[in-house]
Amino acid sequence: MEWFTAPEYWQGRLIFQRGLAVIYALAFLAAALQFRALLGERGMLPIPRYLARTPFRRSPSLFQLRYSDRFYAGIAWFGAVLAAAVALGLADLVPLWAAMALWFALWALYLSIVNVGQTWYSFGWESLLLEAGFLAIFLGNDTVAPPLLVLFAARWLLFRVEFGAGLIKMRGDRCWRDLTCLYYHHETQPMPGPLSWFFHHLPPPLHRVEVAANHVAQLIVPFGLFAPQPVASVAAVIIIVTQLWLVLSGNFAWLNWVTLLLATTAVSAYPVLPDAPAVAEPPGWFLGAVIAFVATVVVLSYWPVRNLLSARQAMNASFDPLHLVNTYGAFGSITRVRQEIVLEGTDATHLGPDTVWREYEFKGKPGDPKYLPRQWAPYHLRLDWLMWFAALSPAYARSWALPLVTRLLDNDPDTLRLLRHCPFPGAPPNYVRARLYEYHFSTPAELFRERIWWRRTLIGEFLPPLSHPHLDRHRE
Repeated sequence: MEWFTAPEYWQGRLIFQRGLAVIYALAFLAAALQFRALLGERGMLPIPRYLARTPFRRSPSLFQLRYSDRFYAGIAWFGAVLAAAVALGLADLVPLWAAMALWFALWALYLSIVNVGQTWYSFGWESLLLEAGFLAIFLGNDTVAPPLLVLFAARWLLFRVEFGAGLIKMRGDRCWRDLTCLYYHHETQPMPGPLSWFFHHLPPPLHRVEVAANHVAQLIVPFGLFAPQPVASVAAVIIIVTQLWLVLSGNFAWLNWVTLLLATTAVSAYPVLPDAPAVAEPPGWFLGAVIAFVATVVVLSYWPVRNLLSARQAMNASFDPLHLVNTYGAFGSITRVRQEIVLEGTDATHLGPDTVWREYEFKGKPGDPKYLPRQWAPYHLRLDWLMWFAALSPAYARSWALPLVTRLLDNDPDTLRLLRHCPFPGAPPNYVRARLYEYHFSTPAELFRERIWWRRTLIGEFLPPLSHPHLDRHRE
């Protein structure tokens, strides 16, 4: 059955599936460690409240059957353990049907989390992980050679990720067309990494080269994925290199890593890995399942293709509640100035000009100018990311800003675990406020002289000083 299988891609399948299982494990780990403050029964956006107004058909999830914080934690931790086992090779030690069941379980469990995650799970890489995870079900395991049709489905997904991102840039901000967007992007991206300061200070001509190379990688190279070898492998390697460049320059959760892993399936040979093991002919039921899956992808691709061709292209949209075939694209517009929300508290009982306010520090988002940004991706800090969006517009925080303040006024342990530093370890503050600052990377001279990575200027008030009586009146 030579038309159906492609043994020469066994190594690419191995890298893709093992790597994707690692991403699954990190996604489940993040869900387990962060959900109580964000989504739990006493969280900022409680899942039970969401389920009460959302039917199953709009948001299929195991939690539609029942919800408790203990059940959610059990699902998240079980998913993390199962994904770790698959990453270590469990799916290659069991029969084909069992391997497919393992991958289906990972997809179904994470879908259940995403579909009740509300604002905290509104990122394009959630759909990307689910779509790639569903595709992994039909790639098989060591008992069969990789199905050629599914490998092409993986390339089609990779094409949509890259080409969609390229199109939305060319249709969006003018700075992408005049090659100047990276004058700003490294500084204003949602969560800079430890090397972002250095990328920002590259000479302007190199920034223009970065943008031009990005356009080539996203608008031209993806077409090479469908060319004969070795052209497809060359295209995939170019995409892998550009994704690693993005990994070094910022924190974008697992977006770059899943994109990179998809590209590994288009490379036909990895000299450092062993050759493919001897395999049997794929069973007829597997052939039928693969054909049905690919037919579904073809049918559901109508909406992403229509979106790609539209002058009003939407970015990161899912067209069905199962997230099977989605559309992708990010950073159609670039912010020129970075604004950050800084949360502060005080234990003073009366406020005045001499009141001492102390800052809360987040793990990922910029705060203290002397603190070097850390590398968090592919792990995802959900509150930190939403704080960046809230600084762009208070509308992004309308549903969770006051619940966050309430939990800080209570010194809620689950919420404080989301932070790097709480200035009130003993007793909770009496007041919490939020101020808006403009942030810029320091110059090399400022870094050398003052040991600061950022310099910031106060813009004004984001939230006035709030205490429990203020919040109680607001709720009334």
